[in-house]
Amino acid sequence: MPTAAPRVMTDRPTASPTGHEAALGPLSQIPPGEGRVFAVGTVEIAVFHTRGGGTYAVQAECPHRQGPLADGLVGGAVVMCPLHARKFDLKTGAGLGGDCDLQTYPLRLTESGEMWVEV
Repeated sequence: MPTAAPRVMTDRPTASPTGHEAALGPLSQIPPGEGRVFAVGTVEIAVFHTRGGGTYAVQAECPHRQGPLADGLVGGAVVMCPLHARKFDLKTGAGLGGDCDLQTYPLRLTESGEMWVEV
């Protein structure tokens, strides 16, 4: 049985000058092809680092049955929920089965590889 993706709690996120972003730390903490969950205040966000170098931030739980998306299989820019094999486009949040979608969050990387998410 696979182990759950580590959760990274950010109880005191560092706000950006605009006050709309939170610092999550370096991208290097997420191996390529995996996801991690970050808590920003009361919001849990799953951040994915694809094998192709893409980075995406979406809601942490599957809208179908609250499966932990960070534990799902990632292929390209698609994640598959580990509980019921529902697939989602990480770029848009669109459910590939058509019945439910994910909330996405703007994520940016600094030149030094630090991740900032807009909540």
